[in-house]
This record gives sequence, C-alpha cells and structure tokens, in this order.
Amino acid sequence: MSSADAIRAFEHAGWQKAAPVYERAFATATRQFIAPLLDAAHVGTGSAVLDVACGPGFVAAGASERGASARGLDFSQAMLGVARRLHPTVTFDHGDAEALPYDAATFGAVVSNFGIHHVPSPPAALREGWRVLKQGGWLAFSIWAKPVENIPWKLVQDAIAQFGDPGASKAPAPGGALTPQNAAATLEEAGFAGAATIRVARVWHHADAAALVAALGSGTARMAGLIAAQPAEAMPAIIAGIAREAEAFRGETGLEIPIVAYVTAGRKA
Repeated sequence: MSSADAIRAFEHAGWQKAAPVYERAFATATRQFIAPLLDAAHVGTGSAVLDVACGPGFVAAGASERGASARGLDFSQAMLGVARRLHPTVTFDHGDAEALPYDAATFGAVVSNFGIHHVPSPPAALREGWRVLKQGGWLAFSIWAKPVENIPWKLVQDAIAQFGDPGASKAPAPGGALTPQNAAATLEEAGFAGAATIRVARVWHHADAAALVAALGSGTARMAGLIAAQPAEAMPAIIAGIAREAEAFRGETGLEIPIVAYVTAGRKA
C-alpha cells in the first residue's frame, strides 16, 4: 500500500467511526470557526459555495444560512448520511477532495473547515479547488494551531508522554505537512493570489478531563487513534494527569480551554 493509500484508508476509517458522535463531540470545537472561515472566503447572498471535506455539513449549512447556494463533498458515506439528515435542504456529494467531480469554474467560493490537512496531498486538493473556482473566487481553509498554543492537544499529549505510550499509534504520517507558517505559501503555489493567514482563538467548554478525552477520542481520527492505542491500565493516570493540568482553566461552568486555529484564504486572480 502506498503512503497516499495508507493515509486515505486511515482517515476514512477514522471518520466513518466518528460520524455518529461527531456532532456532540468534536463539532463543539470545530463549529466555532465556521464564521471566520466563511468571512475569509467572502461568502454571502448569491454565492455558489463548495464545502470540501464537509463532514456533517455544518459549514455548507452556515453558507446556506447566509443566502449562498451551497453544497458539500466528503469521502465518508457515514458523514454524508449525518449531513443529509441534519441539513435536508443542502446538497451533499460523495467524492475525493483531490479529484473533485465538478466542472472547471463552477463555484464562487471553496471552503474547508479542518479538512485539507487530512488528505494525502493538500497541494493537490488546493489545485482542485483552484480548478473548480470561477475567476475572482476565493478559497479558504482552516487548520489547527500547534499544541504549544492549542491547549487540549497539549494536555492530552503531555499526559500520554508522562503516563502512556506516545508511540503506540500506528497512524501513517499526515500528507503535505501543512502548518500555519506555510499555509499561505502552499496556497500561492497552488495558483492563488494574495494569500493571507489569520489567527482565531476560541474557548472549548468541557465538564472535566474525562469529557475532553471522550470528545477527542470519539470525534477525531488521528488523536482518537493515539488515545485508543494507549494501554488500558494507563488511562486512569492519563486522565488524572490531564485533570491536574486542566484545573488552570477551570471556570464557573467547568473547564474553559483555549483552542486556536488559523484560517488561510486566497483568490483565483
């Protein structure tokens, strides 16, 4: 199996599994970045919008609420089933982000909320986004910050490093190595002009450390794989370690944990 095939198979299995619980698990984090993503792509009334790696369709639905004509695409049939149930007035297609099943110059905006970095070749997906965009259209995508400023990931990874096995997951290395630092350059290399990246900070609310681990362990692919690979006997210490460090973020209603993402956008000039 090639590295691209291994990445695709791993991601597909992970998102198929996450689909039934994603709405109440990880979507409580990712949905907080929809508005700045749509703003970056200049989505408004009359826009023709494609949501790539749409998952349960929240971004496509958000674009529709702005008056856009939106459709979503995902490679996970399980995710598409959830999207169609939640948003029956929006069209959702099964397909590959690296080989979009649309004619050139079809859309006025292409967006992807935490999807591009999951494909085997992010540059290939961005080139496909450029192809299906109309002249002057915008593409915008979001990616997570590194754990040093993205606290939930840091809490879990630090606790696993201390009490578990950081090398336990057999997940293939991600493709493309997109980072906040190279995202704009990667977009420009795909043919876009005026690419720029903005930092967006939000707060992710959880009752306790166990709830945080449950959300990451059931609603993601790569982090879920790392958590699932930990020895069962290590999990109580891992959760206890997270709980101790997370107390610094205790608020009136529970844990109020900072999360940070970067949104990068560029125009088909």
